[in-house]
Amino acid sequence: QVQLVESGGGLVQAGGSLRLSCVASGRTFSNDAMGWFRQAPGKEREFVAGIRFSGGHIYYADSVKGRFTISRDNAKNTVYLQMNNLKPEDTAVYYCAASTSSRWVLLRYQVQSYDFWGQGTQVTVSS
Repeated sequence: QVQLVESGGGLVQAGGSLRLSCVASGRTFSNDAMGWFRQAPGKEREFVAGIRFSGGHIYYADSVKGRFTISRDNAKNTVYLQMNNLKPEDTAVYYCAASTSSRWVLLRYQVQSYDFWGQGTQVTVSS
């Protein structure tokens, strides 16, 4: 059974930092891509960052470039999202997701390109 479990969310003041973790289990993820998405109340789920477990192919949404960093630890089957200089508009539920698609690079922004999802972790940034 595939599981993605996020942790690390919380309440932080604007300008602060948080580090999200996503532990994956239940299959071999070495050929997969992992993405972080977020969904604010009343808005659609949006791509934040993505990375291939095999290395290379790192992408960010324009809104987080220079502030967020995605990384992976293959030995731990874990993907991280380091979030610095957080802004109130970053407030959302953050989800990690795994994609088995060979076309992930082209389709990385699309929710339907991801096969497995975590339960989400709340990030709240106060002004």
